[in-house]
Amino acid sequence: MEFLLALFGKRKAWAWPYAVFMTIFVVLPLVMVVYYSFVDANGFTLRYFHKFFLANDSINTFIYSIGVAMITTLVCALVGYPCAYFMANKEFGAPKVMAMLFILPMWINILLRTLATVALFDFMKLELDEGALIFGMVYNFLPFMIYPIYNTLQKMDPALTEAAKDLGATPYRVFKDVVFPLSLPGLYSGVVMVFMPTISTFAVAELLTMNNVKLFGSIIQENINAGLLNYGSALSLILLVIIGLTSFLGDDE
Repeated sequence: MEFLLALFGKRKAWAWPYAVFMTIFVVLPLVMVVYYSFVDANGFTLRYFHKFFLANDSINTFIYSIGVAMITTLVCALVGYPCAYFMANKEFGAPKVMAMLFILPMWINILLRTLATVALFDFMKLELDEGALIFGMVYNFLPFMIYPIYNTLQKMDPALTEAAKDLGATPYRVFKDVVFPLSLPGLYSGVVMVFMPTISTFAVAELLTMNNVKLFGSIIQENINAGLLNYGSALSLILLVIIGLTSFLGDDE
């Protein structure tokens, strides 16, 4: 007992389990991805990156995946912002009830939600194509756009909007000059949380298009499943670096 008290008696000691978890499940996998990206049977090499830039199919798939991710993110922002605004504004109803309605689908696994979407399209006799892919992406990732914006709006000091109204600002000017600028951090967080998983997903695309449309995540999965671990790691590293740079540049702005 004294040993446990000495070990966990200090607050900083409780960080050790988290540090161990992060090392095993985050840092170590990233190190392995970097290692296999630059190493082959003969030692250090860049040929896997060279192979990617020479493979038109991989580059076209990557560009196409960025396009799908951008469309999905844009639609989620256009749909999610008004939803978050109404949820955060108590004048329009019960925010907690509306928040719960948006949370409910998240209790179900993403693959089950996607299979339900496939069944819905089959029932309505709609074709499983790019339109179904965008619909499924928006359906699955919309809550990730709504809640960062909702949390930002909810924490906003109501005195700011009241002061703007007292100074004669119209509702449009209040939203344009006060509410929207202050909600941009939440909007940016939502964009990152939607864009990053969308560009790398593969299961949703395979199910909603009957494997007729491939995203960049599908290319990575196929290479790893085929035993091409080095090339798959190189593709993963390229995707990771580009997304990281995008997030870094967006945060600086």
